[in-house]
Amino acid sequence: MKPVRLPASATLALPRWGLFLLGLLYILPGLIGRDPWKNDDAASFGIMWTMAHGSLQDWLWPHVVGYPMPEEGPLAFWIGALCIQCLGWLMGDAQAARIASILFFLIGAFSVWHAAYLLGRRTEAQPHKLAFGGQPEPRDFGRTLADGALLIYLGCLGLLVHSHETSAEALHVSLVGVLLYRLVKYIETPTASKASMVGLVLGCLALTRGWVLPLALFIALFPLFLWLKLSVRRTIWHCILIMIIGTATLQIWLASAHFLQPLGSTPFDAWMQWNKEQINIPSIGSIQYFLRYGIWFFWPAWPFAIWAVYAWRRQHTALHIALPLTIIVMLSLLAIINPNQEESFLLPLLPPLAILAAFGLPTMKRGAINAVDWFSVMTLTTCAAFIWIGWFAKQTGWPGKLAKNALKLVPGFKPEFNLIAVLVAACASIAWIFLVHWRISRRPSVLWRAVVLSSGGVILCWLLLTTLWLPWINYGKSYAGVAQQIAAKLPANHPCIDTNIGPAQRASFAYFGALHFAEFHKKTSCNFLLLQDSVKYKHDDAIAPEFQDRQWQLLWSGRRPSDRDERFRLYVRKAPALAHQ
Repeated sequence: MKPVRLPASATLALPRWGLFLLGLLYILPGLIGRDPWKNDDAASFGIMWTMAHGSLQDWLWPHVVGYPMPEEGPLAFWIGALCIQCLGWLMGDAQAARIASILFFLIGAFSVWHAAYLLGRRTEAQPHKLAFGGQPEPRDFGRTLADGALLIYLGCLGLLVHSHETSAEALHVSLVGVLLYRLVKYIETPTASKASMVGLVLGCLALTRGWVLPLALFIALFPLFLWLKLSVRRTIWHCILIMIIGTATLQIWLASAHFLQPLGSTPFDAWMQWNKEQINIPSIGSIQYFLRYGIWFFWPAWPFAIWAVYAWRRQHTALHIALPLTIIVMLSLLAIINPNQEESFLLPLLPPLAILAAFGLPTMKRGAINAVDWFSVMTLTTCAAFIWIGWFAKQTGWPGKLAKNALKLVPGFKPEFNLIAVLVAACASIAWIFLVHWRISRRPSVLWRAVVLSSGGVILCWLLLTTLWLPWINYGKSYAGVAQQIAAKLPANHPCIDTNIGPAQRASFAYFGALHFAEFHKKTSCNFLLLQDSVKYKHDDAIAPEFQDRQWQLLWSGRRPSDRDERFRLYVRKAPALAHQ
């Protein structure tokens, strides 16, 4: 027996323009008016920037101005590089690269909404017919569930930061949503053309972050199709077609790199090694990491998803339960067997969790919904208030202790008052108050009422951070200042620099300081050396072991004011060595 009984009044859908504006309100703050930030954001931008200003070899062998980066795959970086080439002249290379992040997010949000809509309008998902009529139409029920799935997706805490980075992870999570959408389309009408589209998406997943995840999902498809009682003969043929299309898509890159040998080699071996390192025997540590971080990373999706599985337990063969649950189980297994405890391996779980959670909304008890609402209101309102108080302290110096702690983290930062940012933050805060008042006073019966405060509060806090605190965050995470200091110590046409710095720093220094680094495929001896180490090392003349056989003179030493441990030192080869060359 179906667990859902609903009147038509509970399926009031949000307007399409409202959903689109909500998506833009979510993704645009944090992508505008900032530098590439350290770690993955700057490193991924570096690959895109290198491709955009390089040759075909740089597109086939991903690297950050000479630092090899073949591990994940080139698809996201190809798209980012195209954005730089098309729009870099208009808005700057860093901002143009983030257009790709906006596109990735919109594709993922669109796919989650449409997958939930198609599942929600199916016969087995419909509520019971009421005795005197008045039940919702399948189309209306599907639209309302899709709105709920999108709100849950936007409210997931784990998506927030990663969707605003210039990285392959943003495309990876969106492609999982696209895969779910294409699978629903295929299962509804199993044709060769729709199977080919599934294979194309799996191939794009492999081109984005390796073959482990798409291979695991492909393995899960055959038992899923049989569980759904699709034709065995047709399923076998279509699975073969999916594998052929997916492999052919991946070969666009691998075969080209093999035959053309960009930069004198191929990235295949390094790429395969990175993929193999994603698989290991499950450990206590990986399981603990999954459970400990999953509690907040998947919030608020996981409580509704668990309830959906319980509420629909007698209809476990229904597509709207079987499909997302199969994907969730397989992706959870991948996260557990992965020895690298990183958030990026939890991201692909968000689209299926959001879709499954949407089907828990119609059956949630009023008390449980109110509990989630009050938790969201109390937690997120407190966070928003703290952001406002911290900003006020930073601007005025009162409360003194709070202002001192905020400025202590970024020595040298000078707060500036931005009227537009304050007005935007104030409008967002007022809108939040009206939203909470509407939810508490009217107690609407629409299905998505249970998650509107969670998603709205997350968007509010992020908007406040990226308006009121963006200069402070940018000052602490950007390498622009250090890059300009190093560039000032170098001659205008320096040939190359040997270095041990990582990809994020290399990308930032090349972009902001126009530094030329030694390339991994060329055996060159550079006259300059840039070292990165810790301030804990007391001897300024200490050289890294691989450079100790040379004579160097210290030109400059410095670091970012916000980093108390990291240090950079620039050396030049001493005169006798220069004369010998």
